[in-house]
Amino acid sequence: MDKHYLTPLFSPDSIVVFAGQVDDPVTQTTHARALQQALRTQRFSGTLTFVDIHTSGTLADLAQTRADLAIIALAPGEVAAALEVAGRMACRAALVISSGIDAEKAAELKRIANREGVHLLGPNCLGLQRPHLQLNASAAGPLARPGSLALVSQSGALTSSILDWASNNAVGFSSVVSLGPNTSVDIAQVLDFLANDAQTHSIVVYLEGISSARRFMSALRSAANVKPVVVLKAGRKPAGNEAAQTHSGAIVGSDDVFDAALRRAGAVRVRSFVELFSAAKCLASRYRPVGKRLAIVTNGGGPGVLAADWVNEIHLHLGKLSAPSVSALKPLLPPLASLTDLIDLSEEATPAHYLAAIESAGRDRQIDGVLAIYSPKAGADASEVARALAEVKRTTGKPLLSCWMGDASVGIARSILNEAAIPSFRTPEAAVGAFGNIASFYQNQQLLLQTPPPLSALAKPDIEGARLVIESVLAERRKVLTEMESKTLLAAFHIPVTKTILARNANEAMMIATQLGFPVALKIDSPDISHKSDVHGVALNIMNATGVRDTYNDMVQTVVRLQPAARINGVTIQNMAGARRGREIYVGLVTDDPFGPVIAFGAGGTMIELINDRAMELPPLNQFLARRLIERSRVSETLGDWRGSAAVNMDALEQVLLRVSEMVCELPQLREMDINPIIVDEFGAVAVDARIVIDHAPQAASGRANPYNHLAILPYPARFEQIWPLAGGGEYTVRPIHPDDASMLQDLMQHLSSESRYFRFVSSITELPPSMLAKFTLIDYDREMALVAVLKERSAVADGQFTETERIVGVSRYITNPDQSSCEFALVVADDFSGKGLGSRLMLSIMDVAREKGLAEIDGLVLATNPGMLKLMKSLGFTVKPFPEDPDFKLVTHAL
Repeated sequence: MDKHYLTPLFSPDSIVVFAGQVDDPVTQTTHARALQQALRTQRFSGTLTFVDIHTSGTLADLAQTRADLAIIALAPGEVAAALEVAGRMACRAALVISSGIDAEKAAELKRIANREGVHLLGPNCLGLQRPHLQLNASAAGPLARPGSLALVSQSGALTSSILDWASNNAVGFSSVVSLGPNTSVDIAQVLDFLANDAQTHSIVVYLEGISSARRFMSALRSAANVKPVVVLKAGRKPAGNEAAQTHSGAIVGSDDVFDAALRRAGAVRVRSFVELFSAAKCLASRYRPVGKRLAIVTNGGGPGVLAADWVNEIHLHLGKLSAPSVSALKPLLPPLASLTDLIDLSEEATPAHYLAAIESAGRDRQIDGVLAIYSPKAGADASEVARALAEVKRTTGKPLLSCWMGDASVGIARSILNEAAIPSFRTPEAAVGAFGNIASFYQNQQLLLQTPPPLSALAKPDIEGARLVIESVLAERRKVLTEMESKTLLAAFHIPVTKTILARNANEAMMIATQLGFPVALKIDSPDISHKSDVHGVALNIMNATGVRDTYNDMVQTVVRLQPAARINGVTIQNMAGARRGREIYVGLVTDDPFGPVIAFGAGGTMIELINDRAMELPPLNQFLARRLIERSRVSETLGDWRGSAAVNMDALEQVLLRVSEMVCELPQLREMDINPIIVDEFGAVAVDARIVIDHAPQAASGRANPYNHLAILPYPARFEQIWPLAGGGEYTVRPIHPDDASMLQDLMQHLSSESRYFRFVSSITELPPSMLAKFTLIDYDREMALVAVLKERSAVADGQFTETERIVGVSRYITNPDQSSCEFALVVADDFSGKGLGSRLMLSIMDVAREKGLAEIDGLVLATNPGMLKLMKSLGFTVKPFPEDPDFKLVTHAL
């Protein structure tokens, strides 16, 4: 059970190939000929058998053959039969390289594969390569050189192009996977395998579309948590939805949402094929996330200034040497060298000067990465400078990038840099952009680590009251809430709103305005009018009762003339917002296909579409995510001290975003929302206008569905937190794990006895490696769960004072099996808490979670030499039986 379920596909020990008769144009397709040549050219380390279903004997004869993987490259009409034969051969995976198979036939192949228990990659793909295994099961060209970079592509043409480029740029691959449009094994499953693949250290993805946002985000977050992931997506769609009923729906395009999703998943997006190559160079060099400070070492002022300009353009920081570094380096450089901003070595720079400068930058804590730029000079040897970089690369842990300007005289130097795995670029801008991608990982990884709960720590909202408003509107077969209904929803979640009262005639309007006090604002109230200003449905600063009466009559008459079919409920009256120097902000919600609800933030007011300021984030939010969302907007520059106005109350603005996040999580009926404008100043924030569009909540897939299934990222499941008494006195908390538990989990691991560690991991490891620690603590709560038992301990410090610390004393976890109906569990308890009931409680709790998820069975492997665990399993009602694949283990199962 420790092996990934796609191991038979990507790391098979035996392969059977269905590709027709050799050199027979009738039975062999173009892909089949390319495949056979590729397979026969390499020395695959396992067993390779070629089969012709027409001449290789009866079905009974073929069924005697056994293989992990079946590769099928036949005419479309013969693929289904070959796949059935593969099932009879007990193949656990199949790769279909055949082309020209439509969606209907692909669905039939998927049904056959599901029935036979076969994981199917294809059809209409170019196959896969695993260079470390000498396996070229593809029609994409020669086998790539081995490396640590994985390529996943939904375009066969781009797959071939990238491999061709890589062969001339010393870039190697751990895996190359070509995915067709109708493949059964999808990109989420491939990413899940690569996240667990020891040969893969970074991943490049070319993406055209996804079928399931939840599965994609789950797999991408899991992969990006342990390995850098760069994505190039085709088909960017501009903003603008003609059917939208709010400003947010009109200005937010699906490409904006995709950006937000990738950022939240911890991945980095590139926007061109050239950028993808640049990212591949950096990832192949195994550079890891760093900060934004890039030092530029150059022998020419012009190229250095161009690079510095681009550093500012893409919001990086120019890395500058500290004063001690400057003092130490200056005597080692030519007299004309300058260290003020750039590390300009002057035209007299030699390889030794480059070496000294880069070593100094590598040691300086004020610098995160180094770009070395070389411009050809008469009498200088570009190759020797490249060799100096190759030498310093061995000792520096920071990203080192290079830009050798020119062409004819620097070809050999570029080859030296490639062989040393130093990314080399032809222009300063390309090199700086590549470093920007590396730096983006650092920013996005911080977003990835956030696991907010659905409700913040603020005062509990009136969720039931909000649901009653929504139900009453839907009962009237309406989907657009009036301004008053929209503000009622906001108020239920404690978002400050201006007091608003509906007047149904001019006399009511005068009385209401007089009671509220002048000045007031009047707004048309109609479920059929999305943008009130467009029909002159907004009047501001009305100073007296006569003005209110006249404005009411004029407004209604104008709206009736401009939009005669609109239903008019009346006119709302509200006080003018008192903040004279307040900023106008908008917070919105859109529902994207396929990512679901997305929160938008930017500059508000009547010119929102023209200003087009939008920053986006997937819910749920916490304070960190809310602050980052604000910072990404252009309007954020005006929120501090600005043109005589005091800085706004950022806490109040962040709380509005947190409240909107709560609304999105708890009210799956929300489809679109505009809170525009929100007036925010140094005293607080207040929503002046709001418009909300709703619809019936999405139908749950099962009766026990998660209440947050409408979200692409599940919130932290705080509802599973429980407090239990500890045998012998005291109590402990059982709760879901989160990334901040990493140090406590490592402490638990380090203090386990060698026997306990072996029972849990079947290994003698004494601590969890960083990748495993990250995988265990940042989990996808949709497909897996880990519960930790946390004990609070008091220890004495000086002067009779005590300090309280937390300690993890046990962990239970499950991960859903590929059949989506069962799960595999694991359990470990601290040695000094063995026999106190923790193991039983953790198992019962994790079983409850799996049961709520709708899983039917929980199972696990227990070493036959672990009597304590076997006794616990029997006491909990598990069935214990031999494990056929390994007699050292017992298989324990329990129906849920």
